[in-house]
Amino acid sequence: MFATEIYIKRRQGLKLKLQSGLIVFMGNDVVPMNYPDNCYGFYQDASFLYYWGINLPGLVAVIDIDNDLEVIFGNDYTVDDIIWMGPREPLQKTAEKCGVHNVQASGNLKPFLEPSLKKADRKNRGLHYLPQYRSDTLLKLAQAAGIDHEIVNQGVSMPLIRSVVEQRLVKSEDEIFEIESAIQITKELFQFAMQASAPGVYEYEVMGQAEGLALSRNTRLAHDFIFTVQGQRLHGSSHSNQMKAGDLVVMDGGVESPLHYASDITRTFPVSGRFSALQKQIYEIVLHANETAIDMMRPGTLFRDIHSHASTIITEGLQDIGLMKGNVQDSVSDGAHALFFPHGLGHPLGLEIHDLESLGEDHVGYDHHIKRSLQFGLSNLRFARPLAQGMVMTIEPGIYFIHELIQLWRSQNLHKEYINYNKLEDFMHLGGIRIEDNILVTDSGPQNLSIDIPKKISDIEMG
Repeated sequence: MFATEIYIKRRQGLKLKLQSGLIVFMGNDVVPMNYPDNCYGFYQDASFLYYWGINLPGLVAVIDIDNDLEVIFGNDYTVDDIIWMGPREPLQKTAEKCGVHNVQASGNLKPFLEPSLKKADRKNRGLHYLPQYRSDTLLKLAQAAGIDHEIVNQGVSMPLIRSVVEQRLVKSEDEIFEIESAIQITKELFQFAMQASAPGVYEYEVMGQAEGLALSRNTRLAHDFIFTVQGQRLHGSSHSNQMKAGDLVVMDGGVESPLHYASDITRTFPVSGRFSALQKQIYEIVLHANETAIDMMRPGTLFRDIHSHASTIITEGLQDIGLMKGNVQDSVSDGAHALFFPHGLGHPLGLEIHDLESLGEDHVGYDHHIKRSLQFGLSNLRFARPLAQGMVMTIEPGIYFIHELIQLWRSQNLHKEYINYNKLEDFMHLGGIRIEDNILVTDSGPQNLSIDIPKKISDIEMG
């Protein structure tokens, strides 16, 4: 955990913003895989971690703003639990580390909430809670607060969501240190994978050892790594392919820091150690988009404009090699480039790989002034708002040759004024290329936290 004062200050800031009511934070519980005692690894809710810091299952925390009261609800281990799990520090002692001195049993949550949530009091005693993305916590909250479980997420508190987003988007020095520590371990994983990849090796052989390396550093993967020679599958997590000479590997992933902050890096590299001429052409376009987009990362700059810039660079590059044509700006405005670049440029990074996405993308990356586009490709941009000092964002442009999408567009003659469909045949075998870095936004310019992980062709081929 961070220092006690950090959690106290975070909650105090929240109380000052909301001013009145009850704030309920639902911690996560363990989830069975196939029977009750065989569970998935435990992942705590990110907002619970941010304000309370306790990485234990089965907890609920409540802030009663009007009575200046903070309570954590949970149960200590019984002897039966200790037999199987060993002893655990009393919850009271753990809670004190985040500045909370009132701890009650889980069964007291509903009686605690009921007096303040009577219909007569609801107008004056607002109940604030965040969107529930898991059915078990949704049902627990519904039961405790006396809400029909089918409408729980219709009653989320927008003032709370806005306040949490405002606080969590901007990272402190302590948080940045955690992200950097995760990146250092991620660097080791990428170095290993680049060296271990070779013709005839299966993807799962490399990823199995890479995950083992992460475990040996006392950490775990922040999400299932993308490690595939089928790079055109944007989120493909299968590791079943046997690598061949001439293949490109797209490796996308990160690990958790000791306090559960994530890294998220992507590199693309040749299985045989050297890029082909065609691969170099496409790779250099993506690298140019990556580097020039990073250069634009300044407080006050609309991230949507940086995405548009990267799209323009990709379009210009594809025109230079004959895959696209026509007016560049018209091509980008009409969305023709999305055949090759169908996703957004990046997203916030922090306690979640897609930080704060559990609260709703539109609440995080958009606002009353900046609305999400409905255009294919641009609609996948997760974050469009102005950047601010202290944000950590990913920058991850890519170019992909998705056979099914190309066939669909070609059959419809879609954007034929911008796309040279006949020239695509020579590139269809390339799969996909993506380059992703983690960028800290500062007043003095962007700071690339992942700069030490090689991405220039000369560095990759030397490695």
